[in-house]
Amino acid sequence: MKNVTRYSGFSLLLMLLWVSPALAFDFAGWDVLLKKHVRPVTLEGVRLNGVDYNALKKDPDYSKLIAGLKNFSPKTLKSRQEKLTFWINTYNVMAVKMVLDHTSVKSIKDAGSLFSSVWKKKVGKVGGRDVTLHEIEHEILRPMGDPRIHVAIVCASVSCPDLRPEAYQVDQLSKQLDDQMRLFLANPTKGLRVSGKDVAVSKIFDWFEDDFASKGGVTRFLYPYAPKSARPVLKNASLDYLDYNWNLNKL
Repeated sequence: MKNVTRYSGFSLLLMLLWVSPALAFDFAGWDVLLKKHVRPVTLEGVRLNGVDYNALKKDPDYSKLIAGLKNFSPKTLKSRQEKLTFWINTYNVMAVKMVLDHTSVKSIKDAGSLFSSVWKKKVGKVGGRDVTLHEIEHEILRPMGDPRIHVAIVCASVSCPDLRPEAYQVDQLSKQLDDQMRLFLANPTKGLRVSGKDVAVSKIFDWFEDDFASKGGVTRFLYPYAPKSARPVLKNASLDYLDYNWNLNKL
């Protein structure tokens, strides 16, 4: 009897120590939406991935996605990689939602007002709680310490980094972020432009300069991602900044 009791107690201990793995949110629906409604376009002289907002809003996968985020608890996410992936995707979903909730705007900034910035405006629910774009970017993602987020989160504007035509995935995230950085810097219309000895980059690298400080600064961080032809000039250049177009990245 003692042996049975000892065995049962050991089994119970194993059960108590067992921690089931967290289930990451399934962004398959978002992946489908991106592949269907995002495609290359040139707007006002800028090359970008444009979004067919009208078609996206009518797509049944969109409403399912919004409902899914409302009911999913981010507290179940355990690893840093899971959290980064979830919140990058969620920021992009919510930026699109902000536009779709204000269909007459020419810029996402128009969804706000003089007294209420669009970034601090409630945009949707995650885990049953209201969130803002400001909260996701500045209170969740930036403190995680990966400046590559700045080419992954997209504020629905022409000069923003491109909305990637696929969802970010936990097991592919670092590869996708590196690719985003290279693609952005390869775009002279909004990422990086070299003219003789002059180098101009996106204003994003000015606004978030502090996020790159721990990585050696903006220029050092960008160097391995820049086109090879630009690297000799970039290495010793004083950076200038490209004009930023806030109009919607709308097809």
